[in-house]
Amino acid sequence: MLFDPFKRKINYLRISVTDRCNLRCRYCMPDEGIPLIPHEEILTYEEIVRIVRVFATQGISKIRLTGGEPLVRKGVAELISRLSRIEGIEDLSLTTNGVLLKEFAQDLKQAGLKRINISLDSLRRDRFSQITRKDDFQRVWEGIEEALRVGLSPVKINMVAIKGLNDDEVESFAHLTFDLPLTVRYIEYMPSGNGEEWKEEEILTIPQIKARLEKLGPMIPIPPDRWDGPARRYRIQGAVGEIGLIGPVSSHFCDECNRLRLTPDGKIRTCLFSDEEIDVKEILRAGGSDLDLKERLFVALRAKPERHQINTHQFKKCQRGMSAIGG
Repeated sequence: MLFDPFKRKINYLRISVTDRCNLRCRYCMPDEGIPLIPHEEILTYEEIVRIVRVFATQGISKIRLTGGEPLVRKGVAELISRLSRIEGIEDLSLTTNGVLLKEFAQDLKQAGLKRINISLDSLRRDRFSQITRKDDFQRVWEGIEEALRVGLSPVKINMVAIKGLNDDEVESFAHLTFDLPLTVRYIEYMPSGNGEEWKEEEILTIPQIKARLEKLGPMIPIPPDRWDGPARRYRIQGAVGEIGLIGPVSSHFCDECNRLRLTPDGKIRTCLFSDEEIDVKEILRAGGSDLDLKERLFVALRAKPERHQINTHQFKKCQRGMSAIGG
């Protein structure tokens, strides 16, 4: 097992396979996009598989593939197939914006993917276009339907609720769970990305969201399972799906953090809001041994901070945007 200096068990690695994305969400990046990491600096699939294989021997058992948008990189299903066969990897999932999901859902399922998260901040076509700068809502919704059809489970929808932008849709998202076996997760707006400036007053807090959802019916708590992250799980009475509440700003869950992040260019980030990075790509490309990779993992563990500094005078926005870190 892996433990950091604060006695937290670390078993989760989020891997960003690309910094490319086919949307331009306003809170993530400007309309023209951001400078991209050169292709030759991006980890190859062989390098990713080796990192996971070595880290799995030390206690990493949960992997999530992210981006950018992971489905824009060719061969992701084959990567999933290879990762799913690594001894010690017990949970493998993917986060996507859903634009390409209808095309790839069947391949992902056959490759060994069990669970999938879709980032979706509006159920209105016009507002989706406003937020993402792309008119792709119908493609995303068809992708969600296809994920359910092929048997991916659970299928989770992640909604970032922002005051004055989409906060009037909180109840609309919850209503999806009455008829569909979806997990709708509400996530507080965080200061990340290279998009429009984050303002604390735009946060719709989890307590505020929960108070509104309780008006739809009694919220029945669901006991956590072993692969749950920071979400607090509920089912509104009469619903077939679930609700998840994630409050990184109003009630940070750093004392329960079990994750590391691997950037597309091969750096381990110990916290989303820390700019400290530990380079593993240089080990790989200099002919380093598996023992060298393990030592870099231990260096990262020792560097993991106790908590993020949001809402403190010490906080500073991370220098990388989310598309180059992994959401």
